Amino acid sequence: MTAHNRILEKTTSANDGPFSTQDWALFWGIALIWGASFLLIAIALESLHPGAITFGRVGFGAAALAVTPAARKRIDPEDRRRLVVLSLVWVAIPFTLFPLAEQHINSAVTGLLNGAMPIFAALVAALFLREFPRGAQLAGLLTGFTGVVLISIPSIGEGSNAALGVFLVLLATVCYGFAVNIAAPLQRRYGSVAVMSKMLVLATVWTLPYGVWGLAESTFEPGPVLATFVLGVVGTGAAFAIMASLVGSVGSTRASFITYLIPFVALALGVAFLGDEVRPLAIVGVLLVVSGAVLASRRRA
Repeated sequence: MTAHNRILEKTTSANDGPFSTQDWALFWGIALIWGASFLLIAIALESLHPGAITFGRVGFGAAALAVTPAARKRIDPEDRRRLVVLSLVWVAIPFTLFPLAEQHINSAVTGLLNGAMPIFAALVAALFLREFPRGAQLAGLLTGFTGVVLISIPSIGEGSNAALGVFLVLLATVCYGFAVNIAAPLQRRYGSVAVMSKMLVLATVWTLPYGVWGLAESTFEPGPVLATFVLGVVGTGAAFAIMASLVGSVGSTRASFITYLIPFVALALGVAFLGDEVRPLAIVGVLLVVSGAVLASRRRA
């Protein structure tokens, strides 16, 4: 199979039936873990530089997976280029962007904007398959993008710094849209832990220069350091293994449905623990994003 054909390989799982008990456990677990990640980033930013947070998160995550026997499985040479791309678009780039964004917007708004991931996943899947969305999918994409605009308006109205934060989050979310489509066939061939472990090792290399600079610019207080450790070991190492298992079981599009829950988890935690302020317009926006994602993620007839 050529590299081009591998990219166009079907990204949904052969298992199209109802979620099993294990699938639901993975689904809720990853939604809660990733929903809490925005709170952990905000706590880490209290004394750590964004570069240190990203490097610590990726490095701790890589170490957590490296100790598992499944991480030693070899990746065939023809798939290594895809693995490198995945290490950039699923880890190195978005994990760098989120702490930068949360310097300008709060954790709750960041989590709400992250809810657009299924919209981008569906759009990228359509581009990979060279089929322009229409009908329910097109309606979902338009509805979802309208929701993104509504979430963004209150923050953008606060000035250029907040607008930059919104842009960085959306750029990270676009990366996720590519990542979930690239990851599915690799994970089915080699297993979730093998793929994610090697991906995190590569991402550790990519984030090292910025991380070293960030460490020099940081002060090390217990709370932020602990938040970064949990973000890496649980929110990255364990979470990526769980997510990859879910993608392999139910397919990339249905696995991306966890993003319907992540904004609400991030909102609840941000308001409860950090006193984040979220405008009513942004709440309306996230409801539109979730509704649009449901439509956009539907399989075409």
